[in-house]
Amino acid sequence: MEVVNALGRRKTAIARVYLTEGKGNITVNKKDYKEYFPTATLQYVVRQPFETTDNIDKYDVTVNLDGGGFSGQAEALRLAISRALCKINEEYRPALKAKGLMRRDPRMVERKKPGQPKARKKFQFSKR
Repeated sequence: MEVVNALGRRKTAIARVYLTEGKGNITVNKKDYKEYFPTATLQYVVRQPFETTDNIDKYDVTVNLDGGGFSGQAEALRLAISRALCKINEEYRPALKAKGLMRRDPRMVERKKPGQPKARKKFQFSKR
């Protein structure tokens, strides 16, 4: 099997994933994913596509993560892994889709507007 690559995004985080057959090692920015994502919740989010498709310890994953915070990066990585697994075997798609792992979350931070302190907040109004 050759290298399968995929891309995942969430907020401003971008995850580029390279999947190869292996022993289940997940390397994020040249670190182990347990070292990169210290909380158990984020580690579960990263492993979720493999657990859904019963592919734990079958593929090695190399990831380049850029932008965003830890939570957004973990969810971008989850989407990228799900997309890569679908490239390997199209039969994984219904199971991943049922769990909502194939959906790109479009929510982004709203931009700051001129003449206002934040996106929606207005400066205090003084009548007199």
